[in-house]
Amino acid sequence: MAVTQYQRFLKLCEEWPVEETKRGRDLGTFLRQRVAQAFREGENTQISDPVTCNEMFESIAKIHTNYYTNKYPHLKDTSFTGVTVEECKLVLATASLKQMEEAKKGKWTKFREKFSAKNPEEDSK
Repeated sequence: MAVTQYQRFLKLCEEWPVEETKRGRDLGTFLRQRVAQAFREGENTQISDPVTCNEMFESIAKIHTNYYTNKYPHLKDTSFTGVTVEECKLVLATASLKQMEEAKKGKWTKFREKFSAKNPEEDSK
């Protein structure tokens, strides 16, 4: 039984895309890490509760196949705020989050960081 479940999860992990814009923070990466953690011994892993394991797999598979998106289609391609999917992806990208964190810093913090970091070129002069 564990062999079958392990193979099903592996196949799902292979099919799940990795979003490069969310390096290390996307659902595909998280899923791969959790499967590796849950099946540490690979096919030899003993599953304590196969019913729960099957339920988890079915839930994740429904997300992967857009089951609920297809079952409950959206009338518009925007959220209640009027933001489109493309704009959401842009805002949630790692590069955008870093820019927002940089913009949040005060002038004093930016000034201190600029002058506290030594460049290797300055040491050689």
